[in-house]
Amino acid sequence: MTDKFADLPEQRRRGLQKMEQVYGFDMTDGEGDFFGYTADHLFGDVWQREGLSDRDRRLLLIGLLAGTGGADVLGIQVPAAYANGELDATALREIVIFLCHYAGWPHGARLNQVVEDTIARGDQ
Repeated sequence: MTDKFADLPEQRRRGLQKMEQVYGFDMTDGEGDFFGYTADHLFGDVWQREGLSDRDRRLLLIGLLAGTGGADVLGIQVPAAYANGELDATALREIVIFLCHYAGWPHGARLNQVVEDTIARGDQ
């Protein structure tokens, strides 16, 4: 199997590979500074650091997104965590109950909708 990112600089290659792993879908190289920082720094460096597992990072991110009303990004993170086997239906539903009490019921309700839609689709 060939590395489709082999011709890219090392940092970009690592970042795009990690993005594919985290999100569970094919990535292509993008344009602009925003994409560059996302691929090179966030996924090529931050998501690669030791000390936290991908599941740990995902839990932190889901909590942050739920608390700040980031339902659009939750719509990416929750299905990816479910599909990657990092969080099962029981864990996702527990996260909803837990975060409702800390992030507030409206934010928790939006998270719950993402969770239930993900489970219903069977994205795993």
